[in-house]
Amino acid sequence: MDQKKQSFLTHLEYLRWHLINSFLAIIMFSSICFLNITNIFDRFIFSLLDSEFVTYRFLCSLSEKFFSDETLCFSTVSLQMQNIELAGQFNMSLLVSFVGGILLAFPYILWELWLFIRPGMYKNETKHARLLIFTALILFFLGVLFGYYILAPISIHFFSNYQISEQIINDINFISFVKLISKLIFICGVIFQLPVIIYFLGRFRLITSQKLKSWRKYAFVIILILASIVTPPDVFSQIVISIPLFILYEFSIITISFVEKSDKK
Repeated sequence: MDQKKQSFLTHLEYLRWHLINSFLAIIMFSSICFLNITNIFDRFIFSLLDSEFVTYRFLCSLSEKFFSDETLCFSTVSLQMQNIELAGQFNMSLLVSFVGGILLAFPYILWELWLFIRPGMYKNETKHARLLIFTALILFFLGVLFGYYILAPISIHFFSNYQISEQIINDINFISFVKLISKLIFICGVIFQLPVIIYFLGRFRLITSQKLKSWRKYAFVIILILASIVTPPDVFSQIVISIPLFILYEFSIITISFVEKSDKK
């Protein structure tokens, strides 16, 4: 009993140091982001308001090529930014730096996770674990890129041009704008982890591929509803948002089918 307790405490000690190392990595990358915060805002955040942003130019070229008009050509987003809090700009600098620190430190965080779980695995399990961690890393950054280059520009354009009455002027709180961008990017990175989450649910037999297949039509309806909410009222934008989510759902079914087959062997 004492040996089991000692082994448990040893694992907790190892976990604590891995968490500390991960936290220090986040702090280090957050500090680097904070030292370059002006460039980050000018080149990455406020560039989303420019009509020359790569996403806007790409959509405009597609519109001219396939629809022979400028339906998808977004003009410069007309938003009047204002800061109404004394410490608003400083707080947003900290927020963006922290989010940037997490994004940049994510590969190292996964590395620390790998170092923690590897000693307790068999050789055949390490192969699957390596693939899983690599998949999680790729999916996370694909989600971040999707959030930044697809969801954020389309959402900004829609919300900035949505108008109830001409008497209302969009004087946007700078804080709400920054929080929206940060949330969209980070949430997309998390959502793209769906296949990894499904993998673990399948491992613990909490869900099966048959259930996911039976829920497919409901999942597609929910995805379409969500896409219609966060995008402008045109079919193309909704398709652009929906397709990656459809692919993630189907990939999750393939993932859990793989788990079920490996368990039968």
